[in-house]
Amino acid sequence: MTFTTLCYLIKDNKYLMLHRTKKERDINAGKYIGVGGHVEEGESPADCIRREIYEETGLTAGSITARGFITFVMGDVTEHTFLYTCDDFAGQMKAECDEGELEWIDIDKVLELNLWEGDRVFLKLLNAENDFFSVKLIYDCDDNLIDYIIE
Repeated sequence: MTFTTLCYLIKDNKYLMLHRTKKERDINAGKYIGVGGHVEEGESPADCIRREIYEETGLTAGSITARGFITFVMGDVTEHTFLYTCDDFAGQMKAECDEGELEWIDIDKVLELNLWEGDRVFLKLLNAENDFFSVKLIYDCDDNLIDYIIE
């Protein structure tokens, strides 16, 4: 079992998206995702997402908002992800990210990007409501979404 974080930074009705193009053997290769990563020993999820935002973007997060909890089930691997949004950040965004290109995308255009099918499920919830939500996304061994449960 793995714990990760994911955040969508918001500015001018746009999300900061990371187009994953640089890492070798990247399960997210070619896809657009938010920023985030694995919770390290001794970190809370909030500590983790602040660190990840800084490492991937160069920006320093002020207040962050917990928006959801996502359970990814991929065969015999389960990943639990704490989902955040952040519209309070400062600093200069990095020109280069080790994992891909950072792009500000209009929120109403994000679903047109190359996304994981499950990301479309929780992004619709993220855009539609302010309540905290929980989603379980179940993928087959070929990375196809086969079911989801909004809890």
